[in-house]
Amino acid sequence: MDILLLLCVSIILLIALTVLIKSLIQAKRKIKLLDHSIRSQSVISGLNFEQWVPLSVDYPFDPRQFRFLGNPIDGIQFEEDKIILLEFKSGKSKLSSKQNHIKHLVESGKVEFLEVRQAPELT
Repeated sequence: MDILLLLCVSIILLIALTVLIKSLIQAKRKIKLLDHSIRSQSVISGLNFEQWVPLSVDYPFDPRQFRFLGNPIDGIQFEEDKIILLEFKSGKSKLSSKQNHIKHLVESGKVEFLEVRQAPELT
């Protein structure tokens, strides 16, 4: 009788453990999907933020002189006495490695202006 009771308890515990493991796997899947969704919304929010910053009250320049690029930097601001490469960030976001490289090139004076002309057409 004791062996039968022990066997029944073991089976019940095994079934409960199986149910708990399945629930854990499902919860992990849901967490992964939620994490992906949150990250996706964060990216979309950041992209929207980038588009509207030059039109905000806090933007320190004339927004009509801003040109949006999007990638690898957000845009260029043309001022009377300088040209400014701009990258807008929100929250805890940081410059990407490519953006840091661009910043370094600018700070090192490795920025050029090049005029490229189309060859005249032969008639």
